Parts: sequence; structure tokens; C-alpha cells
Amino acid sequence: MPSSSEFSTLVELLRWRGLRQPDQCAYTFLTDRGTEAGHVTYAELDRRARAVAAVLQRLSVPGEPVLLLYPPGLEFLAAFFGCLYAGVLAVPIHLPRRHQSALWLHAIRADTRALLALTSLAVRTSWSVLPLDNMRWLDTDQIASDAAEAWRDPQVTGDTLAFLQYTSGSTAAPKGVMVTHGNILHNERMIQLAFEHTDQSLVVGWLPLYHDMGLIGNVLQPLYVGNPCVLMSPTAFLLKPYRWLEAISRYRATTSGAPNFAYELCVRKIPPEQRASLDLSSWTLAYNGSEPVKPETIARFSAYFAPCGFRRAAFYPCYGLAEATLFVSGGSKAALPVVHEVERSDGHPGKIAGCGHAYLGQSIVIADPEAGVRCAPDTPGEIWLAGPCVTQGYWHRPEETECVFHAYLADTGEGPFLRTGDLGVLKDGELFVLGRIKDLIIIRGRNHYPQDIEHTVEHSHAALRPASGAAFAVDFEDGERLVIIQEVERNVKDANLDEVMHAIRQAVARAHDLQVYCVLLLRPGSIPRTSSGKIQRSRCRAAFLHQNLDVVGSSQMPLYRVAEVAHGS
Repeated sequence: MPSSSEFSTLVELLRWRGLRQPDQCAYTFLTDRGTEAGHVTYAELDRRARAVAAVLQRLSVPGEPVLLLYPPGLEFLAAFFGCLYAGVLAVPIHLPRRHQSALWLHAIRADTRALLALTSLAVRTSWSVLPLDNMRWLDTDQIASDAAEAWRDPQVTGDTLAFLQYTSGSTAAPKGVMVTHGNILHNERMIQLAFEHTDQSLVVGWLPLYHDMGLIGNVLQPLYVGNPCVLMSPTAFLLKPYRWLEAISRYRATTSGAPNFAYELCVRKIPPEQRASLDLSSWTLAYNGSEPVKPETIARFSAYFAPCGFRRAAFYPCYGLAEATLFVSGGSKAALPVVHEVERSDGHPGKIAGCGHAYLGQSIVIADPEAGVRCAPDTPGEIWLAGPCVTQGYWHRPEETECVFHAYLADTGEGPFLRTGDLGVLKDGELFVLGRIKDLIIIRGRNHYPQDIEHTVEHSHAALRPASGAAFAVDFEDGERLVIIQEVERNVKDANLDEVMHAIRQAVARAHDLQVYCVLLLRPGSIPRTSSGKIQRSRCRAAFLHQNLDVVGSSQMPLYRVAEVAHGS
């Protein structure tokens, strides 16, 4: 059996598995109730991909962007691999629910200039008219399997673009990251080494398939290693977090993971009587990434699920981003998470979890984002990356590509580096991620990381929902002021809202020596988030300025007007 590292494209890899491991189950998909909706073997997936590709080869030209609009399920996989088999550029997109805004979809269509979209007949008929004008549609579930006989090998290489990964837009408008077959295969090799995956591993995942963690981590990593994968929809998890852990328990999964908020949700929403039915002893790698990893979350989850056989050493904090394909750094699988006490932005000590080190030819540099020089040891700065997993730039955005993907150290000339826009620090080779540069709050010349303030806020009163708040600054005529928006629990009575807001103000003043200009309490589930669940602080700020938040309580100091509102922006 050849090593996966010998393949130069995903087409070669899936074709080989379809021929040499035809009857092995590749993917199983669960319904929102946890029952099996279907499964597909390598041979079946290879044939379905060739059938879709054969039709695409008649309708499109190599390298043309093609939109993928599917609910979670196996048909998405056939369409995605069908694009790769046809040599066209797959563009996975979040399918908006009916009556939900389609602005994201329109923005991506305009950016790609795509003329063809793939979907299923059920989606197209249930939508009646999908909100895209002058678009050709292909219902891939209506393509007969014998169409595969007309497939022609597209002769793609490792340098061929495989798909566009649209960034989540947590701090800016979505941009299409250009990912090659070579980028993907190198990243999958890194993940395999870091996670110590073998063909005996088993992955369970609920992350969106159009998102880099769901696609690269939960779909393509099992294909790379040759191990089974059990998938479920994000909705199934969000409505009932127990279903995620129950699937891990039932299928004896070894690997599964999610952003930090998901582990918090499990602790809050899985009662002891449900916990008693779980056996999590097979779960040896619980990766935690995509947003800041909180040591207290690791501690709470580990303690709460210890009776189920979950071990704290299974937690695996890691760091990644779409511009680097996905995975950037992680620790040793067998080691406990590294937690250090660091000086927070307010000058007070705080604990932060490390995200490991780089693998397989990748390099991490901490640079001064203004001067462009390497920072002194243990000094925070911007995380810069170099290596084979750094992607090719942003689709149709040459200026931004040059700025972000072609940075050089001003003092040594080393480069090119990818500027991640993330703040971090290296301590004894371990990467600690501090937050986003664009989210940094500067008040009276002092820097404050918003996640430090948000941590203080969510622990200031029992009525506040964890991981459901945002801190940001707004411009006033006399300088920047702090705004807090925060979701409350469903059972909070109106009479208690003043008490909650007072608690927030007191806690922020004590911990950060900051005066809060405005506190807005929001209905549960209403704060703007990305598709992967990260708080979108830039959208929160814009919604605040345009008074477009679902507010249940507010407290505002009678100061100057917001400068942007006063100036009509």
C-alpha cells in the first residue's frame, strides 16, 4: 500500500482508494435524530464523483468557479469531489435557510463571477427560486451513475487550484482563499503527524462541510489516512449537544473536535442523567481550535465528563486559518495541554492555553506588525507564517494578496510570509494566540484584548450566557469608548436586568480599570456569529452603530454622540 504522501492530487488519492479499497465504508451521515441516513464506500464515492464530473466537463471549462449549495449530507461530498474530478474550481457555500438573508451568497457569487451552481433537486424545489439571477443550475442527485463512463481524467497537478475557501468574515468581508491540491495534501500530512492518526482511527464530526475545519479536518483527513468518518449536521449538535458526544460514544470515535464554545455548550446543556449514558474512553484526541482556547473550558469539560472516561490529556488545543489551508500548529498528542499565566492586556495575570508548534517545514515568526521586524523573545506581535501550506492568495484580489501573503522582515529580508492578522507570542517554542489585531481595543493609549474583557463580563453575573458577548470600541468626539453587548439566559426577568448591567460595569471597572460607555443585553442566540460559531465583533459593532440588535436591556452613559453616527456614516 503506497503512502498517502506519494499522491500529488486528491483525484489520484480517491481514485486509488476506490480501486484498492472499494468496499470500505468511507463516510456515514447521521440524521438530526442520530440515526444513520446513509453511507458511502470509496468505490461508490469515486463513481459518483466521476458521474458528476462527466456532466460538469460538458457544461464548464477547467478552472471555472462552480458554486456548491447543499445542506449537510453525502450529496455534498459527491459534488465536491465531482468538481475536483472535472478540474473545475469548487466553491462550497453555506446554504441560507429560507427567509434568511442571502447577502453572503450574493457577495460570494459576485466575487467568484460564477455562472454555474450545483445543488440537489430537493433544495432547488423547496426554495422555488434560489436568489441568484442568470445562474445555470445542475441537480447532481439526478445524474445517473452510468454517466461516470464518459469521465475524462482532467490531468490536474499539485499546483492546480482545488477549491476556494471563503473566509468566515469575523473581522472583514469574506474573501476567497485559493487552495491547491498540493496545499491540501501537505496540510493533511501535517494533521496526520500531529494527531498520530492511523487506519484504525475513527473521526466523528458535526462542523459545517463548507468550512475549513469541517472540510479539511473531518472530510479530507479521513480520506488521506484511510479511516472511517461519521458526520452529522451542525444543527443536530446546536439543538442538542448530547448527540455529538453520543455519536462519539456509540461509534467509539478516537478523534473529534470543535471550537471552544462547543465544549462549553456540552457542559451547560448535557444534564447528569444523559451524561451517565456516555462512554468517552475511546476519545483520545479532542481538538479545540478556530477561536481562543480557554483553560477554564478545558478544566470544566474534563471534570464534568471524567465519569464517562474522558481524560484531560485528550484535549488538543491547536491553531489554524484558511489562508494556511487549515492546520498551523499543535502539541504532542500524549501531553496535557500547556497552560501558562501571562500578563493580560490590562496588566493583570491571566491563564492562556498554548497551541503547540509548527510541523513539517512550516515556520512561525512573531513580528512587529508596524515595523515588520522580528519581535524579541516572549514579546507579543503578529503571527507570520511560511511553508507549503500557505495558500496562493485571495481570488481576484491582487493588492490584498500582495499585502497579506508576501510580507518580508524589514531587518533581514526573510520571506515571503503570510501575515495572519492574529496576535501571538512564542514561549519556549509554544505558540500562544492572543487575539485578532483588528479587534484590539485602544483606550487612552492602552491596549486591551477584547477576549479579556469578554471573559470578565461573562463571569460577572449568573444570568449571562457564556461565550456569547462582544467587547469593542466606538469613536466619540473625545476619543474611543467601550461598548459591551452580551446575551442573557432565557429565564432572566426584566426586573433583574438593571442588576445584571450594574454587575457588568463593576466587574470591568475592577478588572480592567475601564469605564463602560454602553451595555446592551441581547436575546439568546441573537449575537452575530460566523458559520463556525465565532463572534463577529466587526458586525456587532456595525449593528450597534445602526441600532440593529435584538436588545432586551440597555444602559448608556450620557456622554458625546458616537462620531461615526454624528458624521452620517
